Amino acid sequence: MVSVPRLVVAAPSSGSGKTTVATGLMAAFAGRGLAVSPHKVGPDYIDPGYHALATGRPGRNLDAYMCGTDLIAPLFAHGAQGCDLAVVEGVMGLYDGASGQGELASTAQVSKLLRAPVVLVVDASSQSRSVAALVHGFASWDPEVRIGGVILNKVASDRHEALLREALDESGLPVLGVLRRAPQVATPSRHLGLVPVAERQADALDAVRAMGERVREGCDLDALLALARTAPGLPGEAWEPERHPDDGTRPVVAVAGGAAFTFAYAEHAELLTAAGAEVAVFDPLRDEKLPPGTAGLVVGGGFPEVYAPELSANEPLRRAVTELALSGAPVAAECAGLLYLARELDGRPMCGVLDASARMSERLTLGYRQAVAVTDSVLAVAGTRLRGHEFHRTVLEPGAGATPAWGLHQPERRVEGFVQKGVHASYLHTHWAASPGVARRFVEQCRG
Repeated sequence: MVSVPRLVVAAPSSGSGKTTVATGLMAAFAGRGLAVSPHKVGPDYIDPGYHALATGRPGRNLDAYMCGTDLIAPLFAHGAQGCDLAVVEGVMGLYDGASGQGELASTAQVSKLLRAPVVLVVDASSQSRSVAALVHGFASWDPEVRIGGVILNKVASDRHEALLREALDESGLPVLGVLRRAPQVATPSRHLGLVPVAERQADALDAVRAMGERVREGCDLDALLALARTAPGLPGEAWEPERHPDDGTRPVVAVAGGAAFTFAYAEHAELLTAAGAEVAVFDPLRDEKLPPGTAGLVVGGGFPEVYAPELSANEPLRRAVTELALSGAPVAAECAGLLYLARELDGRPMCGVLDASARMSERLTLGYRQAVAVTDSVLAVAGTRLRGHEFHRTVLEPGAGATPAWGLHQPERRVEGFVQKGVHASYLHTHWAASPGVARRFVEQCRG
């Protein structure tokens, strides 16, 4: 049984302020000396970076589509071990999930899987008594979702607050916080959402402090903590990566990091380590060599399009990556990694491992995908099925090599990605906790 006080921060729709409230709650409770475990519903990589700043712990994702419903509670328990409180930021609107698949991957579903009370963040601008009807509808839609209170955001004045509180008195749900209209906390966005923490460390820290201060001033932290403590125990055990017997050999797996490659799930490095690898993080913007003894390379997601000039200018590292790939060593590249391995990105020379050219476009490619491995690779044997996520505004031509990586079955059927020698490169983001054999297979390939 896992007993960790917990809250899910949700909203009727995107743009209501749940990221500000969730991150602010994390910072405010951490400021009280509590060990706070931060979580994010869905596949988003960027918000967890701000959560990590607020709490000093890795931000972790809870994605019921990619990982399956059975893994949500174990993954939560893994991240929350030893903590006094867990705060889970929702995704989109409370009941919005994977397109066309009911409640799957919604914040509502995750709240039920965690048996956690929900705090509903409501954008109260331009309404007064109607807020009660809105809250009543969300609270009664699914009786299994327990909304424990409301935080009102963008409240205009004392008079506006009084009208809202009077209306909500009839709903039976307590008002746990009121945040006034204020200049938005400095969290700049661009083509894929917020600018990641790694690109603006000092400014991001200031933004998180400001969120924490707003929440401390406007929310009843004691009442919120009391609500979190009403969450019952979760049956079952915490997820743990399966440990590989230590035979004395630990191949070095170089993992790209730094400002250009910020998209990574914390469990991936844990799985690689458990499988027997020595994980060595390097920064392709700064390091001119791969880590000593590199036997395999993982280049995840991020924003190479923002740093194309700098990545291109680092010719020594590009040559090292190319030589490693041509040697047949295992290389796993996702999205940004795929672009980095291409011949060029927006006209800038990249590693040239793949005979493909990438460019920015106006079109956003976004959504969950069902995938099957087309051929044997360093990550999977042919026929392996898993679920992933695409999230990019770039176009790669061609989009698949002579031997593609995946056959995708949603929303349309197509092949995608590249498998050549030891390279597996694709736009598809995956969560290896759902398929732990991926990390084990990759490390075994690194052993040679």
